[in-house]
Amino acid sequence: MRVLTTGFNFSQDGPGNRLVIHLQGCNFHCPWCSNPESMPLDGACREMTVDQVVTLAQRSRAMFFSGGGVTFTGGEATLQFDELLDCCCRLRELDINTALETNASHPKLPVLAQHIDHLMMDFKLADPQAHKRFTGNDGKMVRENIQKLAAMRPVSVRIPLINGINTDPLPFVAFFDTCNKENLQVELLPYHEYGKDKWTKPYTITNGFVTQEQIASFLDALHAHGIRTTHT
Repeated sequence: MRVLTTGFNFSQDGPGNRLVIHLQGCNFHCPWCSNPESMPLDGACREMTVDQVVTLAQRSRAMFFSGGGVTFTGGEATLQFDELLDCCCRLRELDINTALETNASHPKLPVLAQHIDHLMMDFKLADPQAHKRFTGNDGKMVRENIQKLAAMRPVSVRIPLINGINTDPLPFVAFFDTCNKENLQVELLPYHEYGKDKWTKPYTITNGFVTQEQIASFLDALHAHGIRTTHT
């Protein structure tokens, strides 16, 4: 597996204290990305076998307090689908809690999700043309996977809220109205610039910060349609 970094984080990448494994490579090119170094498939990283990742998780068990475990993120972790599936199956057999943060673009995500305890899907934009413009992908599979998985199990959908790009809640509301809302929780992630200095290409987001009023308006629109929410 191509691993960019490993480290621990509490409650932001799934419940409890978690070993967070960032896998290298992403098929989206979001201009607000906080880990731009993770985008290239051939970017600088270290190679780890599935055995090595599982061993690292086993050795970290003492750190998995408050319902913690292992979270895979990226980049886009599902680009290494076969190894990731094998790893998650083996962690499940060891009774180690698993979580996945994903852009939800992989066609086999529902298969992988059967072996994941906590599923967090990023949903950048609801409009296909805007999704294509900002990420390089039209988001068709993203929307299909959110619909499929919300019909199967509880899911968390994360929206990075960025001024001038996706603060209109109506396209999102229209889409969520097509999903099983009983299994759906939407988390708003207000824009930040934590990764800005890591960009080697020009950073093109110039006024991305959202106001409390924009956040409240977005939440109100979702609540009016019976959509459960949280935000950080």
